[in-house]
Amino acid sequence: MGILRNFYLYVMQDVKLIECPRDAMQGIKEWIPTEKKVQYIQALLRCGFDTIDFGSFVSPKAIPQMQDTAEVLQALDLSQTESKLLAIVANLRGAENALAFPEIDYLGYPFSISENFQMRNTHKTIAQSIQVLEEILALAQSCQKEVVTYLSMGFGNPYGDPWSVEIVARWAERLSDMGVRTLSLSDTVGSSTAEVIAYLFSNLIPRYPNIEFGAHLHTTPSSWFEKVDAAFKGGCLRFDGAIQGFGGCPMAKDELTGNMPTEKMLSYFTTEKINTHIHTMAFESAHNEASKIFLKYH
Repeated sequence: MGILRNFYLYVMQDVKLIECPRDAMQGIKEWIPTEKKVQYIQALLRCGFDTIDFGSFVSPKAIPQMQDTAEVLQALDLSQTESKLLAIVANLRGAENALAFPEIDYLGYPFSISENFQMRNTHKTIAQSIQVLEEILALAQSCQKEVVTYLSMGFGNPYGDPWSVEIVARWAERLSDMGVRTLSLSDTVGSSTAEVIAYLFSNLIPRYPNIEFGAHLHTTPSSWFEKVDAAFKGGCLRFDGAIQGFGGCPMAKDELTGNMPTEKMLSYFTTEKINTHIHTMAFESAHNEASKIFLKYH
């Protein structure tokens, strides 16, 4: 009943689609020229996405592909778009660098409830990561910016750390108390099931009305529908994706696991008669630009 109640409560609202070229490109070893990134992101800015996750301010040694994020940003023409820009940061220095650019609306911070994955991803313990998040939240608030917190391993944990829906709920409560207002539950290695997705969103969304919950789902080609359907009918209205499912976590067990394909989500929401504000012709153009980049650089 909880799932159906949330579905009918939210079904009349629009959904927000967040396109993630940063997530799609960051794992590619071959250097993608800055001008190619600019051309691709510029095409995405014409589509009507709510937000573009366009780059990151992290160590160039950790993610070499994103070392030109500032140059990409400075080359973008933002005069004809309503899409917001999001940059990933992993520490206070990265947040300070990102906040030097008024064009950036959101700072994205990856926080994991898996001690193992937190160390792998940011070389911090959970306790250290929480402290960093507190500092970033305070800094962003002082600059009138928002922080999107990604709760990685939100749907399961393949590393042997304790995991349960109750643990996820406790972290949601703690993050809410800290002032987190946008919380994206992340299926980092594609381990989620429709049942867990539906349970978490249908229970957390009504419990924390001050938080906008999002779904950052990874998927195989055969399981995308059930995951999107479960999240939406659980009440989620914010979805991350990447055109053609490019990118994804290299630590996923199945090599077919990638980002949630944006075109699949568009198909789903069109069928459900839910407005995404995406301009069809502009999206087709951006889809072509994505193919040019990812067929050449992979």
